[in-house]
Amino acid sequence: MRLATVLLGALLGASAALAQAPEPGKRQFETVCASCHGGDGNGGEHGPAIVTRLALRRDDELAAFIHDGLPGAGMPGFPLPDPEMRSLIAFLRTLRSKEGSGPPRVSVETTEGRVLAGVAVNRSSYDLQLLDENHRVHLLRKDGERYRPVTSQADWPTYHGRLDGNRFSALDQINKANVTRLAPRWTYPMPNASRLAVTPLVVDGIMYVTTANECHALDAGTGRRIWAYRRLRTKGLAGDAAGGTNRGVAVAGEQVFMVTDHAHIFALDRFTGALRWDTEMADWHQNYGATSAPLTVGRLVISGTSGGDEGARGFLAAYDQATGKEVWRFWTVPKRGEPGSETWQGKDIEHGCATAWFTGTYDPDLATLYWPTGNPCPDYDGSERRGDNLYSDSMLALDPQTGRLKWHFQYTPHDIWDWDAHQPVVLTDAEWQGRPRKLLLHANRNGFFYVLDRTNGQLLLAKPFVKKLTWARDIGPDGRPVPIPDQDPTPEGRTVCPSVEGATNWFSTSFDRATGLYYVQTLEKCTIYTKSNGEWQPGKSYYHGTTKDTDDAGQKVLRAIDYKTGRIAWELPQTGEAESWGGVLGTAGGLLFLAEDGGALMAVDASAGRPLWHFQANANWKSSPMTYMFDGTQYVAVAAGPSIIAFALVE
Repeated sequence: MRLATVLLGALLGASAALAQAPEPGKRQFETVCASCHGGDGNGGEHGPAIVTRLALRRDDELAAFIHDGLPGAGMPGFPLPDPEMRSLIAFLRTLRSKEGSGPPRVSVETTEGRVLAGVAVNRSSYDLQLLDENHRVHLLRKDGERYRPVTSQADWPTYHGRLDGNRFSALDQINKANVTRLAPRWTYPMPNASRLAVTPLVVDGIMYVTTANECHALDAGTGRRIWAYRRLRTKGLAGDAAGGTNRGVAVAGEQVFMVTDHAHIFALDRFTGALRWDTEMADWHQNYGATSAPLTVGRLVISGTSGGDEGARGFLAAYDQATGKEVWRFWTVPKRGEPGSETWQGKDIEHGCATAWFTGTYDPDLATLYWPTGNPCPDYDGSERRGDNLYSDSMLALDPQTGRLKWHFQYTPHDIWDWDAHQPVVLTDAEWQGRPRKLLLHANRNGFFYVLDRTNGQLLLAKPFVKKLTWARDIGPDGRPVPIPDQDPTPEGRTVCPSVEGATNWFSTSFDRATGLYYVQTLEKCTIYTKSNGEWQPGKSYYHGTTKDTDDAGQKVLRAIDYKTGRIAWELPQTGEAESWGGVLGTAGGLLFLAEDGGALMAVDASAGRPLWHFQANANWKSSPMTYMFDGTQYVAVAAGPSIIAFALVE
């Protein structure tokens, strides 16, 4: 967001003028704002109430917002000259909400003897969420005539919960002995949502949840909303982004980072929801979108885009957290003549896909970023992209400060079955053949479980983890598959296993060093693949073929894999339609929480797979559970359908 420095300086020093309501400011309001937001700012036919939002923005933020607008939400910018902008803001500060329609100013005494004053952004008979004069949020609970401050003791600060990608928590208040007392504590229905894919984040007691182009900040102990940021969905998109998928945010310092359906990345003030900056990652008219949570590393925020079935050329990019300026970009499909382009023989290198749409992981000790990449395009016809098609279906190890490639490992060279590598990347330091080693664990969509040395990408182990697997006999010592003949898609159709959904997919996995087991939701299923011809077009998918189910129904099976051998230690078959996309969460309480295929959130014994508890949410899952400690109580939360549900122990 750009605004003249002189304007910002004038606004910051104009506190006396803002206490008045000059007539020129009223005229500016009637010209610029009233037709949409009403003559008193309490909402009109074409726009929402603005008086309820003024207290959440400083003067410079409000000026920048008016200057740039919010085009994605239908609000144009008004680049007013400095004197007119100051007059308009002075008038806006005089507006008052209708009785009961906006957040009132309050002053309360805490149980610690402090007095807190500010805006009550939400409150009930039991709790209060207060934004103070320094734009900090205080979470409070009613205690007689006073209020008790509360917050989280153990956060869930990233999409995976930890930078190493392992959805395993050290919390053990909920354990095998008491999990039967687990019950819903609160719910929060997301407006404009149907099937959430988000993993909630919790930082300092505030939970951040998303749907497409929408972020809500909640009190993590009650689910009460603190603020919400929205912009309109983009019309004319192709692929997953058009369906409204958004998996969450990243948080660093005082900002929340999120991607939009049309491939922008933006930053919000994490206490107020005010827009800080907005950067276009790629042109959505070229079939780009974005669906997953970014990752913050140092001063950077890192993200890729979707479009991996629509011919969008894949990349991963890093942006400065303070400004949104791009710092580096790594293209996952090289241009003609660049190193790696020799692995693309034919015309399809121009729209090769291999997008980096999922959230990667980071090792601060090795200063290395690990990021999976997507399938090549067109998905089912490889005749015009002969070769391995680097860097599709790969694990990339990058320098996070420069984007320089350290090493790569390709799981499925010349993929013609849509088996991208966008499964969770788990990093662990564990014993390997009698000595400590830095490992990368990855259950791949192609049906093989891999263990790599993450310092150099060396293959240490590759073993099948599903029974229905027809495309390869084995993975060789060099990491290349040993293919089985006649597994390519044909115009008439050919049955191949695993299915197009994969032996597993992007839903979360977990690794417990105490048990030595890696936990993953798997799918036993095959697909009939056909291929056809065509040309890339904007706004359309780029499959060059179709897929359909066989007569044999698929089945979801939770499996625990011994990371040292690849042996299946135990498994838990589920009864359902095999169409859910839920993952797992491991905890130090000896539990594994599972978004089960029949619609229930389930807890099982992590050592043996024995079911211990379930809550029937009737959810066709597209999310994975997480956990956090708030006000001395451990919660397990999950997105179920259009709602967030938080569970805790009851007496």
